[in-house]
Amino acid sequence: MRRVLFLAVATVLAFVVTTVATSPANAFTPPNIPSLSTATAELNALKVDIERNAGTYDRNLFPHWITISGTCNTRETVLKRDGVGVVTGSDCYPTSGRWTSPYDGATWTLASDLDIDHMVALAEAWRSGAYAWTTSKRQAFANDLTNPQLWAVTDNVNQAKSDYDPARWKPPLTSFWCTYAKAYIDVKYEWSLSVDSAEKSALSSMLGRC
Repeated sequence: MRRVLFLAVATVLAFVVTTVATSPANAFTPPNIPSLSTATAELNALKVDIERNAGTYDRNLFPHWITISGTCNTRETVLKRDGVGVVTGSDCYPTSGRWTSPYDGATWTLASDLDIDHMVALAEAWRSGAYAWTTSKRQAFANDLTNPQLWAVTDNVNQAKSDYDPARWKPPLTSFWCTYAKAYIDVKYEWSLSVDSAEKSALSSMLGRC
């Protein structure tokens, strides 16, 4: 009996050690990523429409990186939320920490190597309905910490994404496509933004990987 108990305990300990060793360095993500069933229902509920007013977009119409708490702005808040062992100075800027970019799996120890990506890009939101919003609503969208809109990711990967929707750009890490689609759909749904037909088709295909 003791031998059986010893073997059982050893097996559990081995599993725990293996799990810790193989877990991603950064397990922190934005809140409220929906389940597959919820994301599918949300995608089906989105209005399908053409994009509009692309030529009138201006990033300044979306005031971003506002003060969230104390000296911390939105960018710094996301870096603290999504990093491991993050240490900040009195100005809230991270002086050390470790971040794993979910888009490409790269790990970084300098905050300057990371961008905070808007899951639904500001220009994409503009073309999908935000052109009709007030500046106050666009500010809330650009600093949305309630929905899975803001992600700490490798800077050049974010720059490659630009303002493209999933029909034109997907994360290099294909294993993340399911989560990416669920988060993207949820942001569009929560903010009542439309999708075009190619975008909806790409999102549906990405959900197929879940």
